[in-house]
Parts: sequence; C-alpha cells; structure tokens
Amino acid sequence: MRILLRVKPGASRTTVGGRYGGAGDGAGGPALVVSVTARAVDGQATKAVLEAVATAFGVRRAAVTLVRGATSRDKLVAVEGEESVLRPRLEHLLG
Repeated sequence: MRILLRVKPGASRTTVGGRYGGAGDGAGGPALVVSVTARAVDGQATKAVLEAVATAFGVRRAAVTLVRGATSRDKLVAVEGEESVLRPRLEHLLG
C-alpha cells in the first residue's frame, strides 16, 4: 500500500498521526503527518520517518520503502502487508 506523508523534522518528539490536506497527487487523498526528532541532514530525518512509519503500522522496518521524496517534506512510501490490516490503521492515524 502506498501512503503520502508530510514530514516535520526537528520535532520535540516522534509522532505519527494527523492529516495534512495540502498534499495530494497521483496517490490521492490527504497525507499522514509524521514528526521526527531527527534533523533533515544527511538523510537522518528520512531514516527516522521510515522507522516511525514501520512502528506505527506494526510492520518490520524492511517492509517500508521510500518511493519518492528523499529530500522533500512530502514523501511517498510503500508499506508491505495485508491491506485489510493496513487500511484501518491508516484511517485511524489520519484521525
């Protein structure tokens, strides 16, 4: 399943949840907000985002891959797993 993300690097704590309505593209729909404590330096924030998303969806880190947006706040990730399990979790996280 592909998920749009809106990243907030340098946050006081790492959280996954909330809706960012300004991001919409070919994947469609609102973006899931991911705040991470890591700074956007040398890919540290992107790595932290992938780990946070894996934890939030209850999958292994290897099941989350970056599709687009390595240097952008707007990212597209692919999460491997059963959509029947992932979809309700996404809806819950979007609020």
